[in-house]
Amino acid sequence: MLGESNGLGVALSRCAHGDRDALRHIFDSESGRMLAVAMRILRRRELAEEAVQDAFVQIWAKAHQFAPERGSPQGWIMAIVRNRSLNMLRDASREELSDDDSLSRMMDAASLDEAQAAYSALDASSRLRACLAALDEAKRKSILMAYVSGYTHGEVAGRLNVPLGTAKAWIRRGLASLRGCMA
Repeated sequence: MLGESNGLGVALSRCAHGDRDALRHIFDSESGRMLAVAMRILRRRELAEEAVQDAFVQIWAKAHQFAPERGSPQGWIMAIVRNRSLNMLRDASREELSDDDSLSRMMDAASLDEAQAAYSALDASSRLRACLAALDEAKRKSILMAYVSGYTHGEVAGRLNVPLGTAKAWIRRGLASLRGCMA
């Protein structure tokens, strides 16, 4: 790990002097982690890829600003992609939307479709699919949204238009039923 960190520091130093191979080295070693950070924040692959691309432009332009005494090279790189992703979120929230209600309905439908597609993709004879089918629809949807689509309990509640406590209870009870069924 120390060697990897040192290698990134050297690569950043080389970037500051215009070495494109050094930027390629950073891309090869860090782009996967950078994309994961951006995906966690933006939740859309195309936006996350754009954030990573923008981050590499900033890394190239600002490599001379990296100071090893202030932190690790990987921390500096991840801070750039995190900040770029957060800026993209802020910029998107400032955009004027034509109809907030229709956008919310589309997002809700997309999240439910994504969860339903994951459920449908399970082998018809799989035990998990049979156990999920045994759950009532609300519990199944909330579990799939939380564990397939990656939504928080609050997001599940918002998308299903139920109180937070209800969504948490559906998930908790549904998981307990799944455990019992799978055992």
